[in-house]
Amino acid sequence: MALLSSLISSIAPIFLLFSPITSYSDQILSIHRTRTSAGFSLDIPLIMLSASLLKIFYWPPSRYDLSLLVQAFIMVVVQTLLLKVALDNRPGWRSETPFSEQKMPTIGTGRPYNFWRWRAQRPYWEFLLSLALILFVFHTLLRPTSTSVYTSFIGYLGLAIEATLPLPQISANQRARSCKGFRVSVLANWLVGDALKMGYFFLSEPGRVPWAFKLCGIFQACCDVGLGCQWLLFGDGGGGAVEVGEKEARLA
Repeated sequence: MALLSSLISSIAPIFLLFSPITSYSDQILSIHRTRTSAGFSLDIPLIMLSASLLKIFYWPPSRYDLSLLVQAFIMVVVQTLLLKVALDNRPGWRSETPFSEQKMPTIGTGRPYNFWRWRAQRPYWEFLLSLALILFVFHTLLRPTSTSVYTSFIGYLGLAIEATLPLPQISANQRARSCKGFRVSVLANWLVGDALKMGYFFLSEPGRVPWAFKLCGIFQACCDVGLGCQWLLFGDGGGGAVEVGEKEARLA
């Protein structure tokens, strides 16, 4: 048991550090090569950027494991690049040019104020900058400690937002009664990643990884197991291709 704990403690931090790059670099290159982000959900950068910013501001008062903080910074860089490439290559869309009054292609979802479905690129960056600025102001004014309610709130909120990433895929698979287009190799990657994270979170010395990470990690692992059950149940036949974002674009 001690050997296993030592092995996981050595491998998992390296895996966590590089997971944003290994998980999303192929997606960025694919969009850049094909010059289209058709089929890619812009909600993925929204979820991961929001969660990563919250985790970054969660670190000063909680002082959780440093590798998880570095991962959050790397994730911000990778997701910012991914969002930029995806926005530049939206089918029929242009960076800062207003669109005609025709219906938006595959985008309109009836969200309040058309949130995260804006025509120009600027509102996306303004929202992210505003979020970072608001978190900075709150952090400066409140000076949170490890035991403050605010610290627990932003920690659980950030990790809960990140944990919701698999849910649209599970829902779409269930509606289509098919996992067509969802590669079993990617699912295997996720499950291996979950196993490493769970081992690292629970075998680390007490206090090194907060319970917020552990609980949200458990939820995320359960979702991935659910995806595995869907694969066994539905396979890749039956319904049409399921495309909720890019299946590979997922935090390992």
